[in-house]
Amino acid sequence: MSLENNIKGKVVVITGASSGLGEATARHLAAKGAHVVLGARREDRLQNISEEINSKNEGKAAYIATDVTKKEDVQALVDKAVSEFGKIDVIVNNAGLMAIAPMSEVKVDEWDRMIDINVKGVLYGVAAALPIFQKQGSGHIINLSSVAGVKVFSPGGTVYSGTKFAVRAISEGLRHEVGGKIRTTSIEPGAVDSELKHGSSHKESLENVGEFYNNLAIPSDSVARTIAFAIEQPADVDVNEIILRPTAQDF
Repeated sequence: MSLENNIKGKVVVITGASSGLGEATARHLAAKGAHVVLGARREDRLQNISEEINSKNEGKAAYIATDVTKKEDVQALVDKAVSEFGKIDVIVNNAGLMAIAPMSEVKVDEWDRMIDINVKGVLYGVAAALPIFQKQGSGHIINLSSVAGVKVFSPGGTVYSGTKFAVRAISEGLRHEVGGKIRTTSIEPGAVDSELKHGSSHKESLENVGEFYNNLAIPSDSVARTIAFAIEQPADVDVNEIILRPTAQDF
């Protein structure tokens, strides 16, 4: 069996799928024959992406407007996958916010927002998919962390790093608990071209992040291929963690 056949026909739920890594992953997996179920807040973007995927003779796409800070929305996304395609094989918890600013700015609202999206959003995805995976005796949970979850991004990225360290910890703890049959992968990208770089409201931090990404960022498809690599492995191979950076990035 070719590795590509390990993607064809799989049902993959993706959050944050209206742009960037999520959109690139949806398109890449659908091109390999997966059925993708897209969730994000911008329903018009989801509709356009889904229509483009469905117009090709490859995998199929469905979508539902999803705010990952709302547990019921994430549950509805997973339910949509089951109702549309009869099962779910993979969930990619991708939605994220990177609001970079020094802690002395005390942007508590942004701290809360990052925790709600980056940590609780991942947990809501796990909560929606895990019971199905346990019942069927198989499944794959892919969580998007960051190189900032490996090394604290400072100054300015302390809270963001905290949320991404949490994603890695949750992924590893989950592997210990359910790893006998359910696969768990944490993906830790460096500078990748996406809307993530626009998340800062602090002017100086926004300019610094923009310059950093403009000089280094690699395409979103780089992460899409990495996610595909983890999914396409045989069932007895669990790729637990992948760090990828632009070659020129030292952080």
